[in-house]
Amino acid sequence: MKITLILLGSKMNKLIFTFVLIFVIQGVNAQTDSLILNNDNIIVGELKDMDRGVLTIETDYSDSDFKIEWEKIKRIRTETNYLITLSDGRRFNGNIATLDSTLISIYSEAGTETVNRDDIVFLKSVDSGFWDQLNASIDLGYSHTKANNLNQFSIRSGIGYLAERWSADANYNNIISTQDDVEKIKRLDADLTFRYYLPKDWYILGQLTWLSNTEQAIKLRTVTNLGLGKYLIHTNQTYWGVQAGGSFNNETYSTEAADRQSAEAFFGTELNMYDIGDFSLLTNLVAYPSLTESGRWRVDYSLDTKYDLPLDFYIKIGFTLNFDNQPVEGASDTDYVLQTSFGWEL
Repeated sequence: MKITLILLGSKMNKLIFTFVLIFVIQGVNAQTDSLILNNDNIIVGELKDMDRGVLTIETDYSDSDFKIEWEKIKRIRTETNYLITLSDGRRFNGNIATLDSTLISIYSEAGTETVNRDDIVFLKSVDSGFWDQLNASIDLGYSHTKANNLNQFSIRSGIGYLAERWSADANYNNIISTQDDVEKIKRLDADLTFRYYLPKDWYILGQLTWLSNTEQAIKLRTVTNLGLGKYLIHTNQTYWGVQAGGSFNNETYSTEAADRQSAEAFFGTELNMYDIGDFSLLTNLVAYPSLTESGRWRVDYSLDTKYDLPLDFYIKIGFTLNFDNQPVEGASDTDYVLQTSFGWEL
């Protein structure tokens, strides 16, 4: 059971707000979370999560969840247990309550920790079910031109799951273009990424990536990465991290070229910016110097910008580039794709 309460009137005494809030919570004997906003409005309901500087709370009287900027919350108290992540990488499992306008206490099995409000960068209910831990998005595109009977289909999709100490993400992108008297053009890239989080914003990285494209004559490239990463900046506006490790690259080609296998190192960086209104930006760069093929190195780069629309729809522009300084004979050293799409996310 959850309840909702909103009281308006910024001139009312804070003690009255607090008294009413405690009375309602105790009276219903239910597990509820409560907020007092900067304008002294009170909201009581079910706090679902806080990510990227935006808190989501579910209320009984509204069909849509409230989304409130974290910095606009004066006081907060939760009865639900949450996975709590701080900007320095520490993680807790417990509930929170504000002490004043800047300090928040975290109550967990390890004891009580008092932190600055801005140090909390992520909240996720650990009492929620499987679907609440899941996020997903899908973009679809199709175009047809009468000239040469040109058809193009594209799909960009992703799904992720977050647990207390680990996360898993999968992405699948595919483009197929056909027209009369021209060979079919295909491009597919996909990845499966696992992260196990360590103290102080370090994490262990395991990743599988797949690539197939016509431009570089790659029938299938499978890369296995194992390494270590760290977030250097992790705030409610931006995160920036680096990663490094070793990988194994196995390639087959659509031409008569022989298959190739090579051991590689990898070095990467990722930047995610999301406190820029309804826009967000995610960019990733990974370099692969070969350890077994003299002088060979590869680069994978991606850039995604998204503009949020109502009802969880969005418009996205994505750019992906793959470079190999030693491609097989007859193939290009570079392949890239620019996509504009309309999508929806869970």
